[in-house]
Amino acid sequence: MSRTEYDTAIAQFLLTKSVTRCPTVCVVPTQATVADADRAAYRDYVAAREAARLEKLKSLRHLVNPLPVPENVTR
Repeated sequence: MSRTEYDTAIAQFLLTKSVTRCPTVCVVPTQATVADADRAAYRDYVAAREAARLEKLKSLRHLVNPLPVPENVTR
């Protein structure tokens, strides 16, 4: 079987069986190495998301539990 025939057969199988991903890809860890720059960028991304999450949580706490009005202020 040539490479073209093989690719065609795989494509036809995926089309007829409605397969969208290979289950073994989801189970087996990647063998690739991640560059240090990419690791640093991901750490920055995670830190920014965590900071945004905490800020949102802080804002929601103010909405749910606002500061009490001092007694000497008239309404």
